[in-house]
Amino acid sequence: MYAPYVDGVVREILERDALYHEAGISSATCRCAAQLNVDTVYIGGGTPSLLAPTDLGRMLDALRGSFRCSLQEVTLEADPETITAEKVQAWVASGINRVSMGTQSFNDQELAATGRLHRRADIYSADETLRANGIQNISFDLIAGLPHQTEESWRRTVAELIALSPEHVSIYMLEIDEGSRLGREVLNGGARYSASMIPADDSIAEFYEYACAELAAAGYEHYEISNWSKPGRRSTHNLKYWKREPYFGIGAGAHSFDGDMRWANAHDPAGYSGALKAGKLPVEQKGILSEAQSLDEELFLGLRLMEGINVAALEARYNAAALNSLRARIDALVDRGLVEWRENRLRLAPSRLSVSNEVFVALMS
Repeated sequence: MYAPYVDGVVREILERDALYHEAGISSATCRCAAQLNVDTVYIGGGTPSLLAPTDLGRMLDALRGSFRCSLQEVTLEADPETITAEKVQAWVASGINRVSMGTQSFNDQELAATGRLHRRADIYSADETLRANGIQNISFDLIAGLPHQTEESWRRTVAELIALSPEHVSIYMLEIDEGSRLGREVLNGGARYSASMIPADDSIAEFYEYACAELAAAGYEHYEISNWSKPGRRSTHNLKYWKREPYFGIGAGAHSFDGDMRWANAHDPAGYSGALKAGKLPVEQKGILSEAQSLDEELFLGLRLMEGINVAALEARYNAAALNSLRARIDALVDRGLVEWRENRLRLAPSRLSVSNEVFVALMS
């Protein structure tokens, strides 16, 4: 069922130089890919745990055959109801050593309202199956603000997550946009998908702040706005995004960054597979970043990290005019209590993490 898509992914990996050249991606990028030491892989998007383990193995084997690899962290996104002992054993044999599980909630009503196929019991079963078959690095994600979610149900969800003691936790506040059925229903003022049962924005912020306090008390390190980990268990792969390190995205909708240029593949899996079969990489967008765009990214991505930004390092890399404007914007945000200085680093004020988007908009306006 998924073999043609996997064939395209494998071809993109093995024939990247010719494909990049045909797509107008620079030779410098090709050299960057050849010199890159690949130490992390993240297999996500959709539900990759539905793929046959042999197909996942094919993709990882292609990476090992095409890049210099010293794989330390290989993550697979998996929905709880798709996890079986046989699959986990095959995942481990192929080199996968970390699973990011789409948990979202421990409340069956909330899960059903958003169309999730798993239930609370499946989370417990999946966690047990993973650990019994060789995966000892597990990440759970939760969403604050699901339909029917209450203060009581959120507290129970957070407590159950902590009791299972995953190595890593991601918590996202519900965002309403046209990219989901629920989002479209809310924007249209409808009631399907329990759209009318979404908690108020203030409640969602309080849920997030409650989780921050509970996870800290349980010994988790809050290292990025939406991410916590036990000591030594941060997502090494995702840290590359926030630190603007080079990475290569492979597959439909995948984004890449070589340090200067960003590009993205077409989103449609069928179109992607067809293009690769014809020997073309379906790049949907690409561009070299200007200095102003790069500085904006440094701010937006760097401030997501709890350690904040080393502003002195930015001053050594960017021109004075851009930095003078930046200093004025920073001073205004400090006066409003949205950001703060800690030693020589600028970071979001801990009490304002739940309104971080407001800070980003103000800083880059």
